[in-house]
Amino acid sequence: MLRDITIGQYYPVESVIHRLDPRTKFLGTIMFVVSLFLFKSFWGFLLAGAFLVTVTTLAHIPPKYILKGLRPMLFLLLFMMIFTLLMTPGEVIGEWWIFTVTKEGIFAALFMGLRLAFLVFGSSLMTYTTTPNKLTSGMESCFGFLKIFKVPVHELAMMVSIALRFIPILLEETNKIMKAQQARGADFESGGPVKRAKAMVPILIPLFVSSFRRAGELAEAMEARCYHGGDGRTKMKPLKYHLRDLIAYLALIGLIVGCIFIP
Repeated sequence: MLRDITIGQYYPVESVIHRLDPRTKFLGTIMFVVSLFLFKSFWGFLLAGAFLVTVTTLAHIPPKYILKGLRPMLFLLLFMMIFTLLMTPGEVIGEWWIFTVTKEGIFAALFMGLRLAFLVFGSSLMTYTTTPNKLTSGMESCFGFLKIFKVPVHELAMMVSIALRFIPILLEETNKIMKAQQARGADFESGGPVKRAKAMVPILIPLFVSSFRRAGELAEAMEARCYHGGDGRTKMKPLKYHLRDLIAYLALIGLIVGCIFIP
C-alpha cells in the first residue's frame, strides 16, 4: 500500500510540461479544478478527460504510475459514491431495507466519483512535473500580493515545499519500520480492523520519534545557514514566462470556455 502512494512525488523526466513555468502549472491546476464544476453532463467529463490524457502524454508520465496513486484513495472514493447514491432523492428504481436507489442518485454518484478522480489526477500532475523548490517559488510569486496584508507568503510556501519533500522520506521510513517489526514477528495483515489498527501502534511511535528528529535536524541546518525568512532574499534563477506558457494558458482558457458552453 505504501508503494502505491505517489501523490506529492516528483517524476524526473524531460518534457514540455516539466519545462513550463511553475506559476503556469499552479494556476493551471486551479483553473482545471474550477472547470470540473462548470458542467453537468458526460460530455464535460469527456472534454476534461481528453485534456488530462493530453497533458499526461506530453509530460511523458506512464498512466500506470498515475493510476497507482489513486489506489490509496479508493476506499474514500467508493464511500462517498455510495453515500451519494443512497442519499439522493428522485425517481426510485430499487429498494432494500432502509436504503433507496434512485435514478438521480446513480448519476450523482458517477459524477461525484469522476470529479474526485479527475481532481486527484489533475492535482497530482502538478507535483509530478514540478520540483518542490520550483513549486515554492511559483506559489510565492502567485500569492505575492498577500504580503500587503501582512500574510507570510514565503514562510507558507516554504512549509508546503518541506511537506512535499518529506512525503517520500516518511514513506521510506515507514516501510523500514514495518519490515523491522515484521522481522520481529509483527502481523499487519490478518485480523479485523481493530486488530490491524492496534498493530500499527509499534509503527507510529518510532515514526513520530523519527519525524521530530528529522524536523530538529532540518531546523538546525536552516539556522546554521542563517535562514531568517523571505525578507531581502533574492533568487538565483528568477521565474520567466515563455511562449509555451502562453500556449498553456490559452489551452486552459479554451477548456474553461468549453466546459461552460458544453451541453
